[in-house]
Amino acid sequence: MTIAAVRTHRLSAPLHTPFVTALRRTTTVDTLVVEVIDDDGRSGFGEAPQVWQVTGASIAGAEACVREMIVPALLGRDADDLVARCAEVQRAVAGNESAKGAVDVALHDLAARRLGVPLVRLLGGTTRRVPTDVTLAAGDAMDLANAAKQRRAEGFDVLKLKVGTDASGDLDRVRAVRSAVGPGVRIRLDANQGWTPREAVRVIRGIEDAGLDVELVEQPVARWDLDGLAWVSDRVDLPILADESVFDVRDLVEVIRRRAADMVNVKLAKCGGLHPARTLLDLAAAHGMGTIVGSMMESQIGVGAAASLVAAYGTTAVSDLDAAWWLAWSPVRDGIRYDGATVVLPDAPGLGVTSVATEAKMQTRS
Repeated sequence: MTIAAVRTHRLSAPLHTPFVTALRRTTTVDTLVVEVIDDDGRSGFGEAPQVWQVTGASIAGAEACVREMIVPALLGRDADDLVARCAEVQRAVAGNESAKGAVDVALHDLAARRLGVPLVRLLGGTTRRVPTDVTLAAGDAMDLANAAKQRRAEGFDVLKLKVGTDASGDLDRVRAVRSAVGPGVRIRLDANQGWTPREAVRVIRGIEDAGLDVELVEQPVARWDLDGLAWVSDRVDLPILADESVFDVRDLVEVIRRRAADMVNVKLAKCGGLHPARTLLDLAAAHGMGTIVGSMMESQIGVGAAASLVAAYGTTAVSDLDAAWWLAWSPVRDGIRYDGATVVLPDAPGLGVTSVATEAKMQTRS
């Protein structure tokens, strides 16, 4: 059975709450959904989120990459030869990890649907429930404390606090959140590259000295500054999690070589899909690094793929899979759902997504 067509869908859906980090502020999920269709009319879905400040990917760029470079390598090819198809996607173009990741996930989704099994089963897992943290968008101490109380009331017990916008006030922000939720909640920090190495050490040591019981600190310094990342890691006790510093295997090898971080955040839109993500998880595990799987601002498609990976492969800490929770309405039909702090995978073939929404802001191209 061959690949008969590849379609792209431009989606923009509103968030119920603005998402603010040290890198950006957004009120929407803007993403390109890729649909790979076989001769029997079955469809597999993947997505390429537009995150200019992290991946540099745009909807227009991802769409051009898929249509001009990847589609010619797939049309008419055997849909069941998943390993070969994913390898062809990776070879089709340099960079463009987000576009390649969307097609990679769509191919996996299609393969699972053709076998009549959920994606997690295709990946070798059986569980359908995956815990997630929830992000507290960057803000002042009072706003963060109020948001933390609300998220706790909604059932979340792992809070990812966005810091890095103002190093001088970050200790007070963490203190306010800890005071608001008490000792029974895990707090992790994400600076999104917002600190200098010296600021990072000063803030993290202040948190340690204050006994605020923080779980980990994610990407404290600029992604390119591996010397700075290693310098911070050597001078603090809290685990340091590399995110933007690791896109592909070469990046992770360099982080490992320099002992620049204790953990790594693997994201499908950064690394190019499920196939390379598994390699990153295996490499990290082989070198004793901690792992989580994260998400960009994505819909149920991207988060469903990431959650399926976690369900099959596992991670050493609770993963970061709350992106679709932020949506005011779903731009796709069916797929994952949230039960408090748990992502529930559908008991349906593939990702379980049955269609892409036809809201006013959606555009479809064949």
